[in-house]
Amino acid sequence: MIDSVRALRPLWVPGGILAVAALLVWSERTLPPSLSGLRSTGPYAALIAAVALAWWFNRGRAFVVACSLLGGFTAWQSFHNKAVYTTVVVLVPLNALLVMLYAERGARYRAAYGWLALLAGEALLVWWLGTSHPQWSSDNWSLRSPPTPLVGRLVCAAAFAAAVWRAWPDFKPIPVGNAGAIATFFLAAEWAGSPGAYALFMAASGLVLIVALLQESHQLAFRDQLTGLPGRRALDERLRSVGDAYAIGMVDVDHFKQFNDTHGHDVGDQVLRLVGGRLAQVNGGGVAYRYGGEEFCVLFPNSDIESASRALEGIRSSIEGYRMAVRGADRPKQSAEGAKRRGAASPDKSLSVTVSIGVAAPSAQRPALREVVTAADEALYRAKQGGRNRVSR
Repeated sequence: MIDSVRALRPLWVPGGILAVAALLVWSERTLPPSLSGLRSTGPYAALIAAVALAWWFNRGRAFVVACSLLGGFTAWQSFHNKAVYTTVVVLVPLNALLVMLYAERGARYRAAYGWLALLAGEALLVWWLGTSHPQWSSDNWSLRSPPTPLVGRLVCAAAFAAAVWRAWPDFKPIPVGNAGAIATFFLAAEWAGSPGAYALFMAASGLVLIVALLQESHQLAFRDQLTGLPGRRALDERLRSVGDAYAIGMVDVDHFKQFNDTHGHDVGDQVLRLVGGRLAQVNGGGVAYRYGGEEFCVLFPNSDIESASRALEGIRSSIEGYRMAVRGADRPKQSAEGAKRRGAASPDKSLSVTVSIGVAAPSAQRPALREVVTAADEALYRAKQGGRNRVSR
């Protein structure tokens, strides 16, 4: 249950922004006359910031979605007729759908030039329809609007489904933000007849993208991408406020260089992911961090060395008892083909992994944090010298 809540954590912020926007629309609150300009400046500020951040962080999908939203809002503000409305509510989700079908290639490389050309062409189309054919969609029942025409609803649904597909199963912030922005744009399209509600939802779509981009940049800085654990920088931040009662465990994978030399770096990565996944399940209130290389750190706030040692011994035993299957070199990557050839090819290898652990806590002889970390490192060295695959203190 806890793991599920943690996995869905990226949904909280876009869901909260959308809920607040919907609540404000439902309450029918209006801006005072002195702030009425926020109906246009607010969405522009949020969407321009989203475009700039997506470009800065080189996130191609978020960049296309943000540019499409900004262009759609600008078009509706400029022309405000049925032709522009219908075109915008079809083209914006269509762009989002198309960009979800391609691999992420960044916003500042050659692949992005095609999207920029497409967006420029769409801008010319919207301008031409808005000035020359303001009623072009009124005779087609599938494009009749407002509210959102049938074609627009279908494209929005397809774009949202594609965005969820891209977010599944990791639910990283930017893919989740893309899906949230598409859903928020649909609500904006439904409320296009109300200038205040439309502006609020469009500003919310930009805000969803901004928060998603900032969340992912924070994760890149503070979370290890291979194991999914918090990284060294996150550990340094946490240690600044750890208090006086705590314990630290330093964990090192035994014979890791031998794994890499014998089986290759891919298997080495599997080993690190295995150890990281087991350490993430440590009991006793411990929090695991990727310290660097094949070394990990487990921090036990408000704990003592006895409790930490018991929890770490349980993790050590769990890792030792796990058998990791390694795919044979001649085994097909497709499972169906592998099933046909089962028995004819060389069997998958099964490897066991062990870790050595050193644990320390503050005492009268070593009250300082740096001394405790050094003591844990020294205990780890004793565990290695004593034969590995053990907890030492």
